[in-house]
Amino acid sequence: MLSEVLNGVGAASEGVGIILPVGLAVFFGTIGARIFQKLHVPQIIGYISVGIILGPLLNVVSAQEVEALEPFNLFALGIIGFLIGGELKRDIFVKFGKQVAAILLLEGIAAFLLVGILSFLIMWYFSSWQTALAIGVVFGAICAATDPASTVNVLWEYKTRGPLTAMLTTVVALDDALALVLYITSVSIAGVLTGHQQAGLFTTMLYSLYEIAGSLALGAGAGLLLRWIVKRVDDDEKTLAFTIAVVVLAVGLAKRLGLDVILSAMALGVTLVNLSPRRSMRSFDILHRFSAPVYVLFFVIIGARLNVSHMSASTQIWLLAAAYIIGSIIGKTTGSYCGAVYSKAAPNIRRYLGFCLYPQGTIAIALLVMASHRFEGHIRDVMLSVIIVGVFVLQIIGPVFIKIGAKKAGEVGLNITEQDLIRAYTVRDVMEKEAPVISAGLSLSEVVKIVSTTDSFYYPVIDNDQKLIGAITLDGIRNTFATQELNDWLVALDIMEPIIAKATPDLELAEAFEVTRRFSTEFLPVVASRQDESFSGVLSVHAAHRQLSAEVLAKQRKADSMYGLGEAVGN
Repeated sequence: MLSEVLNGVGAASEGVGIILPVGLAVFFGTIGARIFQKLHVPQIIGYISVGIILGPLLNVVSAQEVEALEPFNLFALGIIGFLIGGELKRDIFVKFGKQVAAILLLEGIAAFLLVGILSFLIMWYFSSWQTALAIGVVFGAICAATDPASTVNVLWEYKTRGPLTAMLTTVVALDDALALVLYITSVSIAGVLTGHQQAGLFTTMLYSLYEIAGSLALGAGAGLLLRWIVKRVDDDEKTLAFTIAVVVLAVGLAKRLGLDVILSAMALGVTLVNLSPRRSMRSFDILHRFSAPVYVLFFVIIGARLNVSHMSASTQIWLLAAAYIIGSIIGKTTGSYCGAVYSKAAPNIRRYLGFCLYPQGTIAIALLVMASHRFEGHIRDVMLSVIIVGVFVLQIIGPVFIKIGAKKAGEVGLNITEQDLIRAYTVRDVMEKEAPVISAGLSLSEVVKIVSTTDSFYYPVIDNDQKLIGAITLDGIRNTFATQELNDWLVALDIMEPIIAKATPDLELAEAFEVTRRFSTEFLPVVASRQDESFSGVLSVHAAHRQLSAEVLAKQRKADSMYGLGEAVGN
C-alpha cells in the first residue's frame, strides 16, 4: 500500500516537474526575442536560440520533457493554423486564384526536383542508385514544405500588409497539402526501391487523398459549429473559451482520425472568416491577443528539439545537408519567380516572394518523423541527420529573408492598428504645439474674444515667463457667467482652473492616455520637462485619436493601392 502511494507521489512530481521548464522557456524566450528585436532580427530567431541553449546545450529542458510537451505542440499548431486560416479571405482567392496555383506548384516542384537530383547524385557516390534515389525523392518532398507558423509569425511581428503578404500567407497555408502529396508519393517510391514498402502505391495515394479531404472536411465542420456559437455569444471571455474549445476539438479529432492537424485548423479558420467575415473578427482578435505565450513556448520547444550534435556529422551528411539547403533556396526562389511571371503577378511578388519561402520547421519535422518510421538502419540515420541540420539552418535564416522581402516590397508597418501607434508614440508625436494660450492678466472681455475666434475647447493660462499656471475651459467660462457677477476687473487669473495633471513631450502616449482616464479629462497640458514648467502644447485625446485613425487609414490605403498596381501591371 505504501509503495503504491509513493509511486503515485513520484508520478505526480514528474507531472508537476514539467511546469518549471515551461516557465523558464516562456520567460527566457520572451527575453531572447526582445534582445533580437533590439538587434533588428526577427523575434522568432530569439525563441529558437533560447530553445537551443535551454535544450541541447544546457539540458535545462531535457529530451524527455520536450516529448512530454508534444500535446502542447498540437494545441499550438491548432491555434496557429486557425489564425492563418483567418487570413485567407474570399477576396484573396478571387484576386490571386490562378496566381496562387501557378506559384504554389512551380515553387514546390522546383525545390522538389532540385533537392532530389542533388541529393541523388551525392548519395549515389556513397551507395547504390536505389538507395540514392530513395533518399533523393524523400528529401525533395520534405523540402517542398514551408513552415507556416514561422512565416506568418514574422509577418505579424512586422505588421505587414499588401499583395506580397496576401500571396505569401496563401501559399504557405496551401504548401502543407502540396508537401503532403509529394511526400506520400515519394515515400511510396522510396519504399518500393528499398524494399520497405508494405502497402502499394495506389493504397498509399488513397490514404493521402483521405488525409487531405478528411482534414478539410473536419475543419469545415468545426468552422460551421464555431460560426453558430459566435453568432449567439456576445461576451469576449465566452467567445475566447468557445473558440479555443472548438480548435482543440478539431485538433483532437484530427489526431484521432489520422488527419493533418494544421490543415484541419486552417480549414476551420477559412470557413469561419468567409461565412461570417464581420462577426468572426472578434474570435480572431481575441485569440490573437491570447496567443503570445503560446508562440513563445512553441518556438522555444522547436529550438530545444534541434540536436546540434548532428552539426558535427560526417562529410556525407554535410554534403547532403548543403544540397538540401541550397537546393531548397534556389528551387523555391526560381520556382516562385517563374510561377509569378507565368501568372502575371505583381512585380513585388515576382521579385521578393521567393525570399519568404525558406523557413522549415514543424511540417518538415513531422514528415521526417513519419519517414523515419518507414525506414531503418543507415537510410534512417542519414535522413534524420540531414533534415535536422537543414531545418536548423533554414529556420534560422528564413525569418531574416522574410523581413528583407517584406521590407523591400514596402509592406512593413502597413497593417498597424491605433493600439500599435499608441504603444510606439510619445506625447510629442500627437500634441497640438500651436494651441491657443491665454496670458494670466488678460481681461474677461479679451478672454471671451479669443475663445470666440478659435475652435479650441481648452486654453492653457501662462504667466509672464511663459510658465503654465492654470487652464480655462468652455465649461469653466459658462460656470463663470452663471455664478459670478461680471465685472470689467475680472482677468484670466480669476476664472482659470488649477492644473490637476500634465505631461511632458517625451512621455509615452499610452501612459498619457492612462492619466487622462484616471482624472476623467479630455485635455492634458504639456510642459517642457519636469524641471521646466514652460508651456509646450496640449494633448487632446479626441484630436490624438483622430490623427491616429487617419494614419492607420492612410497606411491601409497605401497597402490596398498596391493591389491595384499589381493588377494593372498584370493585365
